[in-house]
Amino acid sequence: MLWGMTDKLFKRPGWDEYFMDIAHVVSSRGNCSRRKVAAVIVSDQRVISTGYNGTPRGIKNCFEGGCPRCSSETPSGEDLSECICAHAEENAIVQAAYHGIAVRDGTLYSTLSPCLMCTKMIINAGIKEVVYETEYHFTERARTLFSTAGVLCRQFKRN
Repeated sequence: MLWGMTDKLFKRPGWDEYFMDIAHVVSSRGNCSRRKVAAVIVSDQRVISTGYNGTPRGIKNCFEGGCPRCSSETPSGEDLSECICAHAEENAIVQAAYHGIAVRDGTLYSTLSPCLMCTKMIINAGIKEVVYETEYHFTERARTLFSTAGVLCRQFKRN
């Protein structure tokens, strides 16, 4: 406890809130012009990797016109195969691999629920739990894959 603080004045965040708050800070780095999403991978209550959505390394940022699909009038959720932006979960897993950090048995915190492609990556990376805040196109197929693979997936609700 901080000097002079009482229990009622000093509220320490729980682990889920703490890591989700970090994810929101990480999302501010996202360079996608459509939405900012972030993922944080945690092991033993320590952040081991972060990722945000945007164009691949060395490619012009999305908000600078790097992704033609995101710069177009294409409605949300359509022509996703034309988007060159990498998802936050994908980037968090790839960043860990790039730096030689194992994510096996970790927990992934994400500001949005994972898409089917990221669900498959999460499972194959050996991540044991996914905690997401906002649901976005979270398909029944993704839910079923997580369940079948034994990956705990739950929505974080702020108090």
